[in-house]
Amino acid sequence: MSHPQEEMSTKFYLLPCLFTLSSLFCGFYAILSATKGEFVVSAIAIIVAAVFDGLDGRVARMTGKTSMFGVELDSLCDNVSFGVAPGLLAYFWALQPYGRYGWLAAFLYIATTTLRLARFNSQQTDSVNFIGLPCPAAAAMISSAVLFCHSLGIEGPVKHISLLFLVYLLSYLMVSNHSYCSFKKMQHKGRTFPILVGALLLFILVAAEPQIMFFAIFVLYIASGMATDLWKWAQKSSLGHKLTNKSKQ
Repeated sequence: MSHPQEEMSTKFYLLPCLFTLSSLFCGFYAILSATKGEFVVSAIAIIVAAVFDGLDGRVARMTGKTSMFGVELDSLCDNVSFGVAPGLLAYFWALQPYGRYGWLAAFLYIATTTLRLARFNSQQTDSVNFIGLPCPAAAAMISSAVLFCHSLGIEGPVKHISLLFLVYLLSYLMVSNHSYCSFKKMQHKGRTFPILVGALLLFILVAAEPQIMFFAIFVLYIASGMATDLWKWAQKSSLGHKLTNKSKQ
């Protein structure tokens, strides 16, 4: 006789899987758009894919329809929508002029996305933080960079060395041990009203200048992991220095 949890893990639930497949559709459409040179459309499709990706898990938990089938499907779709799609978008938009270094950067991005998803699935942790940059955030960073350049009037392919370094940086951060906040698991502890006000102000800013604000938000989020770890390292170094001075006295 099988365990109930094992039976649950094999089930297919239509509603959350439809959200997951919608994310996959957006990723596939982003790939087609990138190959045709429609970079803004591709970037928007990746961001919409991230929205669907955020909804599928919530819908599954709210309806009690979580399953291992859904988890595996989500990872496979994420690899397309947040690995292959942004990797190809980055290549056709900014990396192609760099030849071997360009396509190697695109491949590295896709490979590290795959490794990031495999590590996340194998850890199965209940921590409030992510270990390594989440791949939807990395994909959104590339997409928001495309939209930001478009808002500045920069059309078509872009050649700037900073974009090549950005892709390498995102690849490193996804497989790094830097800690990133998971907003899905944040506990507000009675601070609902200030959070609501802050969210409202953020919504107004994004609505006023969406392309600029999306870019700024993801830059700050990506920098937050490195900044937090640097702050912790500085505190430990300061504490160790104080303890060393006390032992000498």
